[in-house]
Order: sequence, then C-alpha cells, then structure tokens
Amino acid sequence: MGSRTFPVSQPITIGRAVARDAKRLTRLVRGSGAYKGKYAAAVADYRVGPDYIEAHRVFVAVGADEHEGRVLGFYSLVLAPPELDLLFVADDVQGRGIGRLLVAHMQSEARAAGIDRVKVVSHVPAEDFYHRVGAVRTGTAFANPPVVAWDRPEFEFRIPPD
Repeated sequence: MGSRTFPVSQPITIGRAVARDAKRLTRLVRGSGAYKGKYAAAVADYRVGPDYIEAHRVFVAVGADEHEGRVLGFYSLVLAPPELDLLFVADDVQGRGIGRLLVAHMQSEARAAGIDRVKVVSHVPAEDFYHRVGAVRTGTAFANPPVVAWDRPEFEFRIPPD
C-alpha cells in the first residue's frame, strides 16, 4: 500500500518506514509519556533498528506541512503470526485521530496481505484506546520480569474482507 493523505487537523501522510527512520522511531518509543514511572524499564533500552524496519511492515505518519516531515506516529505489523507489534503516537499530538488513522491503515495492510485477525498485546495505559478503535479483548499476557513486570491486556482486531 502506498502513501495516503488523511484529513485531520493537519495533512498527514502515512508511508512505509525506511532504515534511516530508525533513530526517530526509537526516540518516539523511548520518549513516550505512557512509559514513565513504573513502565520506564520496558522502553529504556528499546531500539527500533534498520533491520527491524526491513523485516516488518513499519509505517510512519508524517505531518505533511512541517519542515522535513516530522514523524507524528508509527506502527509495525508483523505478518507471521499476525500481530500489531508497535503503535506509538507522539505525546503532543495524541487525541487528534492519528492513532485511529494508523489503526485503519494497519487493517488495510492486513486485509491486503490476506490476514483476517491481528493480535495486540497492549500497554496497560493504551487499553481504552484499543477498545475505542474496535479491538476485542481476548485475554491477558502475563508479566515477564524483569523488563515487563506487569500483566498486559491482549486484544484482537478482526479484519473483515473487502
């Protein structure tokens, strides 16, 4: 799927990430306000590397009006087994529909790949977001210390055919 512009408060383009985006995506993950305090260890050393970007379907939402196109958010769709592995939106633009646009794009990508269900292991503070965008709670991913010392909700997106 190619780039698209979506109407939001500013023009947004969603397109495939490239290896040179790795540092910007890593900064977005590590700087996420949702991973402060007790959750900080989960992303402190996290790295979105060029190899990860090349191995998976990673897409970025870029503000089309901003100098050099600021990355406002991104997601990663792993095909086998189907999972939304990462979904981050910059803290200062949350609540403007960018996450919803990324989810819709992910669903379109999954459909194009012939996938009918996509699993998500959610971060606890993101649980309400996944409910709002249509994911169905399917279970719990139990803590995996020392990095993830808390249980996390599991969701599934059901991808209807066109």
